[in-house]
Amino acid sequence: MNTVAEIFPPGEFLREELEARGWSQTELAEIIGRPVRLINELIAGKKAITPETAIQLGDSLGTGPELWMNLESQYQLSKVRPTDGLIARRAKLYERFPVREMIRRGWIEATKSIEVLEQQFLTFFGVDSLEAEIPFCHAAKKTDPQDQPSMLQLAWLYRARRIASELVIASYAEAQLRQALPRLSALLSAPEETRHVARILAECGVRFVVVEPIPGAKIDGACFWLTDAQPVVALSLRLDRIDNFWFVLRHELEHVLQRHGQDRGYILDQDLDGTAGDQVSEEETVANTAAANYCVSPDEITGFMARVAPFFKEERVVLFAQRLNVHPGIVVGQLQRRLGRYDLFRKYQVKVRQFVTSSALTDGWGVVHTA
Repeated sequence: MNTVAEIFPPGEFLREELEARGWSQTELAEIIGRPVRLINELIAGKKAITPETAIQLGDSLGTGPELWMNLESQYQLSKVRPTDGLIARRAKLYERFPVREMIRRGWIEATKSIEVLEQQFLTFFGVDSLEAEIPFCHAAKKTDPQDQPSMLQLAWLYRARRIASELVIASYAEAQLRQALPRLSALLSAPEETRHVARILAECGVRFVVVEPIPGAKIDGACFWLTDAQPVVALSLRLDRIDNFWFVLRHELEHVLQRHGQDRGYILDQDLDGTAGDQVSEEETVANTAAANYCVSPDEITGFMARVAPFFKEERVVLFAQRLNVHPGIVVGQLQRRLGRYDLFRKYQVKVRQFVTSSALTDGWGVVHTA
């Protein structure tokens, strides 16, 4: 049977030192220049050894101050009730997962029970161990470890997948999605028209969900597959602007049409607003091109820029957008990307989140989706 050694107060060791030297408490007090009462209280365990006292005892007894400070620290620690590893277990959770953020959003229920808290994370990610690798795929192919999402991104993806799996919609039909693209294009003229997106995509069998972004994750959107025949488009609306919404949406829809990510279950798109000129994969190049062409034809925007450069006056941008039957903010978005001038006519990049989320299955911004 294992037993824990009893830890005595430093005063016990001080008494033994005095006895070994044949000193009285009064003599020690005179040596260190402190009251006799202090020596008495130290030996009785009524006073703790301070750094100053430790130095004085160390000098007078030839032990050095560290001995007395260590004895005092060990004694004080021994009086604290053990935590039974609860703090270490909780720290382990916080180290790996965005615990506070997930609790704040209602994805995980706040609890003082470490067992209940741990079980909630196991259930959320569908794993048997907190140390287990957390995959996000239904396919057998393993992705390059360098391409693996961060834990912030995985949490967002798992939440999006969970709520998307609850949608009951028509079976996916690629032909219907292609036919729906012109219908979606007709909505580019006004921010409030984005409220129709969820319904149109549902008719094509595309599960469309919106999940509030997690700070630091830099997710714009994702395309993933519940099975080989069940595509999901999830947006974060991280940049709540009309041009970004349509660019990211069309980007993800191209992934669906090309069946990108089926071999690993998902395509995760990060910081699409800042990828112009960056090296990207062939899949991303295809999706970027489709999205840019959908918002404004490259021939149209190139011709417009050639006609008005270097004087991009506001009224010309507005008239150009009206001729194309798109909102000026969409033209502005394209101009900003091509010119590298992200300060240009920003007032036209109006918000769309309130309209998109009015009809789309949404989780976040104070709304917690429950099954």
